[in-house]
Amino acid sequence: MKNMFRINALFPLLVVAGLTSCSSELPSHSVLSQSNPGPLVIAQQGSFAVGGTVIQQPGEFDPIKLSSAGQTLHSDHAYVFYQIPGKARQYPLVMWHGIGQFSKTWESTPDGREGFQTLFLRQGYGVYLLDQPRRGNAGKGSLPGTYTPEPDEQKWFNIFRVGLWPQYFDKVQFPKEPAALEQYFRQITPDVGPIDIQVNVSAVDALFNKIGDGILVTHSHSGGMGWLAAMRNPQIKAIVSYEPGSNFVFPAGEVPAPKPSSSGALTAAEVSLAEFKKLTQIPIVIYYGDNIPLTPSPYPGLDGWRVRLEMAQEWAAAINRHGGDATVVHLPKVGIYGNTHFPFSDLNNRQIAQLLADWLRDKQLAR
Repeated sequence: MKNMFRINALFPLLVVAGLTSCSSELPSHSVLSQSNPGPLVIAQQGSFAVGGTVIQQPGEFDPIKLSSAGQTLHSDHAYVFYQIPGKARQYPLVMWHGIGQFSKTWESTPDGREGFQTLFLRQGYGVYLLDQPRRGNAGKGSLPGTYTPEPDEQKWFNIFRVGLWPQYFDKVQFPKEPAALEQYFRQITPDVGPIDIQVNVSAVDALFNKIGDGILVTHSHSGGMGWLAAMRNPQIKAIVSYEPGSNFVFPAGEVPAPKPSSSGALTAAEVSLAEFKKLTQIPIVIYYGDNIPLTPSPYPGLDGWRVRLEMAQEWAAAINRHGGDATVVHLPKVGIYGNTHFPFSDLNNRQIAQLLADWLRDKQLAR
């Protein structure tokens, strides 16, 4: 099976934080509510690069008179780290970070708790974390890039809806210890080269071609690229998207008007009806957190999410109108309050993980 791409380890069982046997039963989703779930069992883990291009410089390589002539440049690939539990469920989870982030998004939380990588590994899911091309561990791009140091973290504090700097939102699900905020700011990562949507989508397409069927989990900026990847690769069997922020696609003739906000207008993209209908063949769930204004706000860091939530709801309605299965969950509407732009690493991330685990089970994706 293609989705059983694994290292061929001589010692197939790695146990972290203790010794245990490998159970023949898949863990119950209710384990997510346990504060001390016990040893972590990993059968196999590894990493690889996927996708990308090779640039060949004309000429002949001279090992003495060194120049670029005759040499190659491997670039624009994604970097992927994976962990597989002892008894894996049918579909692994592929977790794709948002803008200014890398795979750290899904690892330990800013205050050191287990993130989605570990929580779902414990649930029996293989987990693949990727760094998209020109970001993080996949920084080798085919185009030049410039990193200009610029103090801007207070802006991101607001955009990520932790609060309005320097004040935290009341009852926000973010740890208020200075050390946690320090870690949060330090996981912001620059691009090495321009963001190219098609380059990123091609790398994720290549990833699913390598591992086989799986579930794509996106965050923020990768949400819109996730729709494109799913339209390209039928091995993406479901999409889970946390706070998608751009590139909502609609069929021709159904594209909504731009949505103005104090952060700038949000526009949708047009695709053919045939392409759009590919998204109706898989279940899709979208989650948005708290402290999103319901009416226009002068704060651009907040107002942008107002129109994105509106666009997501219109997009899901279009999917369902064409026979699909898309759901938008606005967490305060289901009684879950205080979540930031990063609900999967907030203080209540186990509760957020339980929501996803239940959805996977309900959609028959947890086998």
